[in-house]
Amino acid sequence: MSRVINFEPQKYVLKKVNAYIESEELFLSERDQALPLLLKALEFADNHLKPEIIMLLGGFAEQEVSRQLYQLIINTDEDEETRLYASIYLNIIFPFLETPQPLIKQMIKELRSSDSEIRMHVAFALGWEGNTQAVSPLIELLYDTDMDVQLFAVIALSNLKDDRIFNFMIERLDQGPLEQKRCILCYLQRFYDKRKQVVSIYLKYLAHQDPEIRLDTLDLLGEVTEIRQYIPTYLECLRDKDPRIADLALNRLNEVDSALLFKFRTTIYEMLTDPNMRVKKAAMKLIKKFKGYV
Repeated sequence: MSRVINFEPQKYVLKKVNAYIESEELFLSERDQALPLLLKALEFADNHLKPEIIMLLGGFAEQEVSRQLYQLIINTDEDEETRLYASIYLNIIFPFLETPQPLIKQMIKELRSSDSEIRMHVAFALGWEGNTQAVSPLIELLYDTDMDVQLFAVIALSNLKDDRIFNFMIERLDQGPLEQKRCILCYLQRFYDKRKQVVSIYLKYLAHQDPEIRLDTLDLLGEVTEIRQYIPTYLECLRDKDPRIADLALNRLNEVDSALLFKFRTTIYEMLTDPNMRVKKAAMKLIKKFKGYV
C-alpha cells in the first residue's frame, strides 16, 4: 500500500520566503519566481513576517504589487506596522509603474475615507516627486480633523518637491496648529532651491514664543547652514530662558574652530554661572578649546 505524502503549500511558501529574507543572493537569483510566492505569502504571513515581505516586494515595480500594497493600506484589520510599510514601499515604486493613473485616482478617493489611518497612509503613499494630481487633495488634508493625518500630509507635500507648494506651506506655517508648525519647519529643508528663504524663516522662528519651536528651529538651522557663518545667532541663543536651547547652542559652537570663537570668550565664560548643570558642562567643554589662545 503506497504512502500518502501530505503537501502543505503554506509551509512551503513560508519556508521559501524566509530563505529569500535570509539570503539576498538567493532572492536575486530567483527573482522572477520569487514574486508570486511573496504575494501569496502575504495572505497568511504573521505580522512579524509581513513587513519583511513588503521590503522584498519594494524591488518590484509591478501593477500586481502596487495593488496588493494598496489593499494592505486600506485593510483596517491589518497591523499598523504592516500598513505603514505598505505605504512606504508603495510610495517608492509608484514613480516606476507603467500605468499608475488608475491607482492614483482610486487612492485620491480614499483621502476622504472616514478612517483616519487610511487617510494618513494613503497620503504618504501619494507623496512622490511628479505626482501633481495629488497636490490639491493633499493640501486639503492640512485642515484634517486628525493631527497625524495633517502631519503625514505635510510630509507628502514636501516629498512632491514642487516649489509651487513652498509659498502655501509658509502661509500654513503662520496659521497652523503647533504640531503642524513643527512638522512644516522640519520639512522645509526639502525645498533645496529655496534654501535662502528657508534659512530666513528659521532665523525668524528662533524668536517664536514657544520654546519647542525655538529648539526645533535652532537644531534645523545647524542642518542647513555652516555654523561658523552664524556665530552671533548662536551666541544670542545663549540668553534663551530655556536651558535646552542654550545647551544646544553651546554644543553647536563647539563644532566651530576655536580661533573664530576666541573674541567671544567673555560671553561664553558667563555661561559658567548658569544655574543649569548641563549648560555649565557644555560651557566648560567649549572653554577648554581656548587653551593656547589665552
